Amino acid sequence: MDLLDLMIDFHKDALRQGPGSDQETKRALMFIDNLSDNSKIIDIGCGTGAQTMTLAENTSGKIVAIDMLPVFLEKLNEKILDKKLENRVTTECRSMLELPYPDNAFDLIWAEGSIYNIGFIKGLQDWKRILKAGGYIAVSEISWLTDTRPQEVEKYWTQNYAEIDTISNKIAVIEANGYTPVAHFVLPESCWIENYYQPILDRSEDFLKKYDYAEDLKQFIEAGRIEADIYKRFKEYYSYVFYIAKKKYDHNITILVE
Repeated sequence: MDLLDLMIDFHKDALRQGPGSDQETKRALMFIDNLSDNSKIIDIGCGTGAQTMTLAENTSGKIVAIDMLPVFLEKLNEKILDKKLENRVTTECRSMLELPYPDNAFDLIWAEGSIYNIGFIKGLQDWKRILKAGGYIAVSEISWLTDTRPQEVEKYWTQNYAEIDTISNKIAVIEANGYTPVAHFVLPESCWIENYYQPILDRSEDFLKKYDYAEDLKQFIEAGRIEADIYKRFKEYYSYVFYIAKKKYDHNITILVE
């Protein structure tokens, strides 16, 4: 196994591949008012689908969940079949960089903890094409909670994700790219510790043992432990923030009056 395969194996049985919770997914849904039985939703970078299942159980439209890793989609497909949701929820193995859907195809774009893979600005720009005017986009994105912060955490996150920024600057980016901000809220500590980091720490030693403490794997596990430690020490300075926005209507339309 190469390192990528080991990383996939490490995360495939986890409920979540990033910070989040059913409660916060449902909280974000509360700000979205255009959904019906005919609505079309796309969950981009769905992973093993914790939030996909919450979306399916709290909406009534059609959902397509995409991820580039077949192993993750296999886990999600098992959940879909178990809940008998295959008539409403489908999965597609594809990159978020290549979305071959028609213009204005979806009423809602959902991306929990995944837009960073393409970049916040690029995601907002590229995905807007497939969203209907007046449709919603909901993403969770790593953001600074304060205007200043200790050098250690600033260096760590700017090296790991150059687009990290303050909430106000993220909202400005949303507006500048053709969306009207609707709401935003900060994910609580439980989304990070209880739902993400602690499960990682709990399974790390057994996973290392399973693969005879391979050197590349040890470095990967240690990076996870460092990230968890950074969060525990500096959690007042950053978090994932849920941003909900609507695609603006094009008002530059000429109306001919006889």
